[in-house]
Amino acid sequence: MYDQFRNSLSKTTLCLSLLLFLQPFTGATTTLQPHILPFQKGFTQLFGGDTNLLRSDDDNTVHLHLNQYTGAGFRSSDMYNHGLFSARIKLPSEYTAGIVVAFYTSNGDVFEKTHDELDFEFLGNIKGKPWRFQTNLYGNGSTSRGREERYTLWFDPSKAYHRYTILWTSSKIIFYIDEIPIREILRNDETGSDFPSKPMALYATIWDASNWATNGGKYKVNYKYAPFITEMTDLVLHGCISNPIQELSTESCLETNTQLETIHYNNITPKQRTAMKRFREKYMYYSYCYDTLRYTIPPPECVIDPVIRQRFKENGRPELGHRHHRHSRKRNHVLSSQIYEIQDED
Repeated sequence: MYDQFRNSLSKTTLCLSLLLFLQPFTGATTTLQPHILPFQKGFTQLFGGDTNLLRSDDDNTVHLHLNQYTGAGFRSSDMYNHGLFSARIKLPSEYTAGIVVAFYTSNGDVFEKTHDELDFEFLGNIKGKPWRFQTNLYGNGSTSRGREERYTLWFDPSKAYHRYTILWTSSKIIFYIDEIPIREILRNDETGSDFPSKPMALYATIWDASNWATNGGKYKVNYKYAPFITEMTDLVLHGCISNPIQELSTESCLETNTQLETIHYNNITPKQRTAMKRFREKYMYYSYCYDTLRYTIPPPECVIDPVIRQRFKENGRPELGHRHHRHSRKRNHVLSSQIYEIQDED
């Protein structure tokens, strides 16, 4: 079953990757397409100095280092009123407990108390255990109503680059890994201002989160394994550049938003929807939508899947304390094809 699932994901990824950045927009008056952006043209360093943020000679790849002195981070030079934000990322290997690698959009620097945010957060691992990660979103400062989901992966993200994408339009938000959609949030009237609506910048960081990242802070960063290095390449920014203080619904932004609504990333195919359903059934180990202790009534954007509902306890976690997926390890069987044990401790 699990081999079939991996094969299904791999075939879908292979077919759809041929479309990446090549499929033109439809229904728009221009043919502007997402494209890879050199670091100097689209980004600026946040912290880390010259020793912790290193750029490749072609300015297409960035290495972010974490050591006992500091981490590293960068952000987009501009803010965007909706957009497609993407990068191919390779995470640190070996023992990486306590480390967080974040790839996210935010406007917290401008709207401190009413900020919006969309997150990929990779939460570190003990050697031999999987990297866990979560997606989350906040709208209009709704930090008390975090909407996080947590997962493991069907591959080892430290062995090779994989593309992580956030699509944010006026009607929906979709998180992708490679070409597989893993989460979709649709805007509705009941969501109201909790749906992110103000211009955001793209951020990428690596930092020490020993107090919470791995098993609720049980395992800390061990700097004898430093430096911890994450690599990001083929960065993509596509959206309407906006000044958050000015009027948002400008004519140019409306045109770009129309493009985003018709881009192929915005239209999940039946095969992609099947792959997303399988991913969520097999690899999601926490969802706020099924956490009835936290939310007696699911938030309005939640779409309850009866199959997943049967698997999850009232705390939003799988019914069994541990789920073990085991299969034989053949010679030269690479780690990326293994199914990991999913722990339920943090």
